Amino acid sequence: MNYVKLFLTGTLLCSLLLSSCKETTEERPIVEVEPASIDDIEIYGDYVGLIKASSNVEIHARVEGFIEKKTFKEGKEVKAGEPLFYINDRPYKAKVEKAKAQLKRNEAQLAKSESDLSRIEPLFKLNAASRLDLDNAVAAVDIARADVAMSKADLEQANLELSYTIVRSPLTGFISERYVDVGTLVGGSKTFLATVVKRDTVLVDFKLTSLDYLRSQRRNVHLGELDTTRSWQPTVTVTLADNSVYNEKGIVDFASPQVDPKTGTFGVRAELPNPNQVLLPGQFTRVKLLLDVMEDVVVVPRKAISIEKGGAFLFVVRPDSVIEKRLVETGPEQNNKIVVSRGLNPNEYIVVEGYQKLSHGKKAIPKTKDGAANIIPQNNATETKKEDNE
Repeated sequence: MNYVKLFLTGTLLCSLLLSSCKETTEERPIVEVEPASIDDIEIYGDYVGLIKASSNVEIHARVEGFIEKKTFKEGKEVKAGEPLFYINDRPYKAKVEKAKAQLKRNEAQLAKSESDLSRIEPLFKLNAASRLDLDNAVAAVDIARADVAMSKADLEQANLELSYTIVRSPLTGFISERYVDVGTLVGGSKTFLATVVKRDTVLVDFKLTSLDYLRSQRRNVHLGELDTTRSWQPTVTVTLADNSVYNEKGIVDFASPQVDPKTGTFGVRAELPNPNQVLLPGQFTRVKLLLDVMEDVVVVPRKAISIEKGGAFLFVVRPDSVIEKRLVETGPEQNNKIVVSRGLNPNEYIVVEGYQKLSHGKKAIPKTKDGAANIIPQNNATETKKEDNE
């Protein structure tokens, strides 16, 4: 009978111990933690942009005549000063020769007038010529000199018109298709011959909202101006036709001084290098603009933040392994990291996995991602072990 009582008593004690161990395990859940860190957070804006050539020059005929020859391949690169079209130049050569002859005639007349003046001046001093004769001789010299100057200007104009019969490329770039054929009569600036596009550097135009502009001003970021005191500049990245990111970055070099009242936006422009001609003028692209950089701010993983009616909160593990539910103020998010602008200090341990079973004031078993559990001070760990045994 006594053996039966001892057996029942031992069984009861084992059950109580097992129950106690089970309750202790349930009361101390294992959670994954990591420290809040300090980082720089970049703030971007996304917009729709239009690629434009840095230079887009229309080629026009500056003199009248028939196109005699075309010397370029359409769609290919042309160099600055390279001949593109030849216009019949015979009428302009004739003008040059006529202007040369007129100049020689006027120079001869000037020489004669100066010779006459040189003879009359001594005669006037000897009272052998009248004042009127002297005045007429001086006036003849002045008129002859003016005629020479006018003839020189006419000759220069004739040579200039003759040079316009060879239509040259104003810049190095890619030329469009021709808009006139050989034999076409062209004349003056009304005749459109072709277009030359410079695209080794391109521009991207996009629109910012007035709210984005206001925020940039409040951050002391003045778009279109380089600030050498900052460690960063408002750079721009764009996407290609397959939505891949173009590997060259640009700098905002212009911002419109006024807002478009119809759209509530204002224009911004950035310049990007395009050495391999990957970006084509006229194509639309997605623009990502670096608006600001928040330096040395407290960041935590996005998954550590929970939202309730009272605001955002997270669970902080104190050195004694006690869980604290803490309300925080959050800021921008980048790469699954979110800024905590108030309520959290750097290097405080926060729960990133297992917080669904936590409550404020309870204890937990914190471990890092690699399984390490050495974040609890040794004296607190000893006290915890003693409490568990009790």
